[in-house]
Amino acid sequence: MRAPQLLLLLLALLPAAGSVPVLCFTHYEESSGTCKDLLGGGVSVEVCCLNPAYGFQEPGSKLCQACRLPHWSPWSAWAPCSVTCTEGSQLRHRRCIGHGGQCAEKVEPKTLEWQLQACEDQQCCPEMGGWSDWESWVPCSVTCSKGIRTRQRTCNQPPPKCGGHCPGKPQESEDCDTQQVCPIHGAWAAWGPWGHCSGSCHGGPRAPTQRRSRTCSAPEPSKKPPGKPCPGLDHETRPCSGLPPCPVAGGWGAWGPVTPCPVTCGLGQTLERRKCDHPVPQHGGHPCAGEATRTHICNTAVPCPVDGEWGSWEEWSPCIRRNINNINCKEIPGQQTRSRSCKGRKFDGRRCLGEQQDIRHCYNIQRCSWKGSWLEWSSWGLCMPPCGPNPIRTRQRLCVAQLPNFPPTITVVEGQGEKNVTFWGKPSARCEMLQGQQVVVEEKRPCLHVPVCQDPEDAQP
Repeated sequence: MRAPQLLLLLLALLPAAGSVPVLCFTHYEESSGTCKDLLGGGVSVEVCCLNPAYGFQEPGSKLCQACRLPHWSPWSAWAPCSVTCTEGSQLRHRRCIGHGGQCAEKVEPKTLEWQLQACEDQQCCPEMGGWSDWESWVPCSVTCSKGIRTRQRTCNQPPPKCGGHCPGKPQESEDCDTQQVCPIHGAWAAWGPWGHCSGSCHGGPRAPTQRRSRTCSAPEPSKKPPGKPCPGLDHETRPCSGLPPCPVAGGWGAWGPVTPCPVTCGLGQTLERRKCDHPVPQHGGHPCAGEATRTHICNTAVPCPVDGEWGSWEEWSPCIRRNINNINCKEIPGQQTRSRSCKGRKFDGRRCLGEQQDIRHCYNIQRCSWKGSWLEWSSWGLCMPPCGPNPIRTRQRLCVAQLPNFPPTITVVEGQGEKNVTFWGKPSARCEMLQGQQVVVEEKRPCLHVPVCQDPEDAQP
């Protein structure tokens, strides 16, 4: 900034001739009429109030004035009533605050406007009362030795009004002497220690307690004149605390209802249940002995349905083809069948599912003489006889015929796909001699350490 511009700014901040510099604040709080956040001093009101939210204070004044256009402040709270009894009055006020104009009714800024109302904290003022004469002394507080006696008076001549009172005290006392020797009344000595508990757990038929005692010896009652004995008992009991709960052994509740027979035919089994809840075992008590359930056989006297079951398939019938007398060893497919029986169906049981007869396509190679080849050794078979003397096991190499290269599938009906064709029959295989054999080479070995065959029922103790 150039020097001439800075000089003009400084001159603008200075109060004009005849104006009084003020303290300028950046915040005027309307609710309390106070200025906050001092910005600085030595500026004119016009400069400070370039921002209408600001406030200012004139030198030597505690009154904060607002820079905004003049308006009436909120009314203040009512002042306390002017008297504490009977009728009084109280004031409140508001102020014309602002700068650069007037409030309503052409009232200048800083002008106060007041309101006054009647008030009454208490309808009447207190009036003092007067004491009556003293009553007679009451008897001495003791019947022997020295004591105290008292007398009273009443604040009723005249009685006070409207919360007033009488000066002084309504009672006075003095010493008195009966000229009698006092008996010594008994007083209890301190309690002795608590004794042992009568039980080791709580919750049994009798609650465990402990006892302590005391003696009438602090002091003992005098005999002449006779003193009073100690009041109350020389012992007391209390329930023991901190003991573990007593074990509660479980007890069976009643048997519940018998469940319905779960089957509609033949024999079933019903069930009864009971609970270990009379009482429930607690705190280490023994559980209920015995079973929580018991069963009974129920007989419907109705035979159950027996579903049919397929028996084993019978042997395949010879592979033949209608209208051709002999297809043996030829590349002519035939058919063969086998059947099975549905056995054991009774009492309206379900019939066997599936087909009773099976049909397949085949090539008949029964007794056909084909060139063969020896297979590898088979796995060792079982020991035979299993319970007889000296059982042996066997393995074999077989001369197996090499099947002809007939088509594995055929088309029977156009559009229904191809059908598999199976070779049927036992051909005669021709193999080279092996260990003096042409069909089967067999190897046998004895089974060792053979155990004795024994019925498991007989073996049970």
